[in-house]
Amino acid sequence: MTGNVPFPDRDTVAEKLATLSEADKSYLALLMENAAQDDNLLEGLRRHLDLAAGSRLLNSLKLENLGLWLGAAAPDRLQIRLMETARSSQHPAYQAVRTGLSRSGGLEKAYPPATR
Repeated sequence: MTGNVPFPDRDTVAEKLATLSEADKSYLALLMENAAQDDNLLEGLRRHLDLAAGSRLLNSLKLENLGLWLGAAAPDRLQIRLMETARSSQHPAYQAVRTGLSRSGGLEKAYPPATR
């Protein structure tokens, strides 16, 4: 028997993020509802971005749309961690997701600027 393997594993989450069909969006939204799954979601996002960074052809628009969807769909508690993940590399794959996250306005909704 193997040790404890997180469910879902990062490869499963990465596959869902790569295709992002309506069924995958529902699956990921359900995953984001459970705070105990945050690390699995973020590991899957890192895996997806690393695979995209290593591919011969980079679909920046698709990655930007992924960031846009994540920023809009993710709960407030995940917004900073998503942005930290997107900022963890200067590779264009990470930059595209970061652009989508910024455009979604999720971080600003979760943490509005202080008014004086």
